[in-house]
Amino acid sequence: MVMEMNLSDEQLHDDEEEWLPLFPELEKRPGKRQVELWALVLDARSIPCCIEATSSGQQLLVPKQSLESARSEVRLYEEKNRNWPPTLPSARALIENTLPTVSVLILLATFHNLTLLGISLPGRGFSDLHDLGIAHGAAIRDGQWWRLVTALTLHADFVHLLGNLTIGGAVIILLCRELGSGLAWCLLLGAGILGNLANVWVQSPDHRSLGASTAVFGAVGIFSAISMLRHRQRLLRGLYVPIAAGLALLALLGSEGKQTDLGAHLFGFAFGVLLGLAAELLSGGQARPGRQLNALLALLAATVVATAWWSALTLPGN
Repeated sequence: MVMEMNLSDEQLHDDEEEWLPLFPELEKRPGKRQVELWALVLDARSIPCCIEATSSGQQLLVPKQSLESARSEVRLYEEKNRNWPPTLPSARALIENTLPTVSVLILLATFHNLTLLGISLPGRGFSDLHDLGIAHGAAIRDGQWWRLVTALTLHADFVHLLGNLTIGGAVIILLCRELGSGLAWCLLLGAGILGNLANVWVQSPDHRSLGASTAVFGAVGIFSAISMLRHRQRLLRGLYVPIAAGLALLALLGSEGKQTDLGAHLFGFAFGVLLGLAAELLSGGQARPGRQLNALLALLAATVVATAWWSALTLPGN
């Protein structure tokens, strides 16, 4: 049992039980919190001790016959708990690229207005861009790969677009500032494409879907993965909190509405987690390419989208 008490010289030198300071040789007197922690350690090992208040602070006293065992227990505790708890990684400064990211989102909104007008193609006449670019299961299985990409740029109506631009836009802006525009857009695009592909194979051939929300939930998955890895030095029970939080957000925002494609959202999130883990592990926990590489990755993402739409507009079969 731990006691906090004031002992007189006569009590300290009682012939029956002499109480001695635990570490009198220390030049610097341990603080109150340290003394109390050592007292709890000794109490857990059933070694009697008491805390004495002195003019220079507090000190831990133990019976003379228990001094060596008490010192051994405290030293063992200090050795096993050295550098614990581990220091959290310092937060990295976010990249200032909000304007380019917002510009891409505005471009997506502008493109939605163009899809409402349709387009006249040589040899085809008037064509509906939704029909050309929607993720149609049977068409994709027949080889029209570009629909996996083009569907991410289409939206059913203004409300659908607004939801992706507000909630999704905030997540995408944060992801681009964390990873850099190039890597963020490549990972987003990859999660969206793979999510659409997986959804095609589990749905019926007649299934159709469109919208950037597959990539948006990919962004949530990416965030969850990098948060889990960057804070894995915390207690094991807290490792999967970011993933659980991402799934909770998926359940909250990704499963509501009559026309919501839960499968696409779920697969987007899952592939976002996988791609986020891969990016962090391959970069040694510092998934942020340099400026030139980020520019190349941004160009790659733009090229994939442009090539997909070029294929949709020019290749036969649409």
